[in-house]
Amino acid sequence: MNNRFFLTAHSGIYTLFTLALFFMPSIMWPMYGVEINDQYAYFLSQHTSIFLGGIAAISWLLRDIEPGKLAKNLFLALVILNGLGVFITVYAGLTGVFVGFGWSDPAFFSILSALSFIQFKKQPQA
Repeated sequence: MNNRFFLTAHSGIYTLFTLALFFMPSIMWPMYGVEINDQYAYFLSQHTSIFLGGIAAISWLLRDIEPGKLAKNLFLALVILNGLGVFITVYAGLTGVFVGFGWSDPAFFSILSALSFIQFKKQPQA
């Protein structure tokens, strides 16, 4: 897939999670086995939306990036970002924080990591 399509899709995915975790944390988190039991947990979910929204904005605003060194660095950053997502969500699953639908997160981040890596490898050498 080309850079524009990939970054548009990446942005869209992160935008959906941004909106869901900001506006519906008490609906979203219980599906993962995480309880939103006070105003602080509710706020932390909304606070997480800052970063998810930022990733969505970066992907959206750079969707017309030309193939090359800058694009390669962007995709490497997305590999690292999504790789951290794999690590942290697997940890949450293994320690019992995430249950039920929570096991979809490592799969989600693994797919985005793999797709980001494919885009990274497709960029021409500088």
